[in-house]
Amino acid sequence: MAPHSSRRDFLKTSTAIGAAVFVNAKPAFTQEKSPNERVRYACIGVDGKGRSDSGDAAKHGDVVAICDVDDSKLQKAARNPQFKKPETFHDYREMLEKMDGKIDAVTVSTPDHHHYLAAASAMKRGLACFCQKPLTHSVWEARELQNIAREMNVPTMMGNQGTSYGGLRKAAALLQSGHLGTIQAAHIFTNRPVWEQGVARPEPSEVPANLNWDLWLGPAPERPYANGVYHPFAWRGWWDFGTGALGDMACHTFNMPFMALGLKNPKTIQAWTSGHNKDSYPQSSKIKFEFPADDDRPAIDVWWYDGGELPSKELLLGLDEFKKSGRSPSGALIVCEKGTLYSWGDYGENWMLLPEGENEVPDLDYEESPGHFTEFHQSITGERKRATSNFENYAGPLTETILLGNLAVWAAADGEGKKIEWDAEKLEPTNAPEVAHVVRREYRDGWSA
Repeated sequence: MAPHSSRRDFLKTSTAIGAAVFVNAKPAFTQEKSPNERVRYACIGVDGKGRSDSGDAAKHGDVVAICDVDDSKLQKAARNPQFKKPETFHDYREMLEKMDGKIDAVTVSTPDHHHYLAAASAMKRGLACFCQKPLTHSVWEARELQNIAREMNVPTMMGNQGTSYGGLRKAAALLQSGHLGTIQAAHIFTNRPVWEQGVARPEPSEVPANLNWDLWLGPAPERPYANGVYHPFAWRGWWDFGTGALGDMACHTFNMPFMALGLKNPKTIQAWTSGHNKDSYPQSSKIKFEFPADDDRPAIDVWWYDGGELPSKELLLGLDEFKKSGRSPSGALIVCEKGTLYSWGDYGENWMLLPEGENEVPDLDYEESPGHFTEFHQSITGERKRATSNFENYAGPLTETILLGNLAVWAAADGEGKKIEWDAEKLEPTNAPEVAHVVRREYRDGWSA
């Protein structure tokens, strides 16, 4: 057996052993008996969110390879003194092949349409994977990453950082405690989009010399480059590349209600939108998810609002105005029998009980996190068995739920869409075959995991 295979097996075995072995001992990776004992990271996407993800990797281990389709961003990152003179690549498929045996983990910080292929390709090689939110571009991809992570038994984590905040975990524990009585409904809202969407496709322009446009497109259908419209930021507003306001922010704002209420596998989803051309997402949408009862709560309706849509002020139970920052509010209202939990902002860590002054928060039990990326790193070294937002049990199901909203948004191209009936076991919209391509998309020739 090659030395690198033995080391990879060691990493996987350490993960399986879990936190119990290491809870009272200094983990092997921090003892640094030799340089080879440090976790070796490769980072796919090094600009935007990729800057902080690769920076987190460098704080915890050694960044030995980096990949980006924009050569100017790639070369700038290569000079980062935090990194260990990394090898550079434009195509993550080439990087994963040439670095086989030389890396232990990857970070994926690309546009949404690359998430699945990059993450799946890495995990199938036995590599740990940290992937930005939303975990995938489609519902089928989210389910498939759960299956691959489970089959390969590799450490995983999604970049929804609020999962590790004490305030979010405390809010979830409060809602699960029964202190507020029966959960009745949830309303979740965002100030996104902060990019243009609901628009016609722009005129093409010349591709900059530093950008490999074909690699940027990757598995998506071919289309001409348009200066500043897709790369580097506004791709979120286009069906071929992003997942709209819902996909961009719900992994954050939906996160606390998901943790608290187990919001998996809605039975129906329906949307009302400002209308869209099935190329660019609508300027605004409102989505209703109907979740069946489970062992811990009754059936519940969950509402999503974006593009300036908001829940009624009556739901704020006397609070004069939203606690907010920026252009418009984001947050969540969890309506309960004995009051309402109101969380403002994107990450679920700030909240209060309504009506004000009528509820005291009891003592609550919940696990504190050492930090979001730290959880991922510790799941590689064996200091803990799984990061909270792992693909199999948390990030994958959360992403599935969120992206189901886009089935309803597609069906609401003219304003009000049909109620989509969802069979979670079969991954099938039983009454809406016209949205099946949103559940599972086709990839351009040459792209597969």
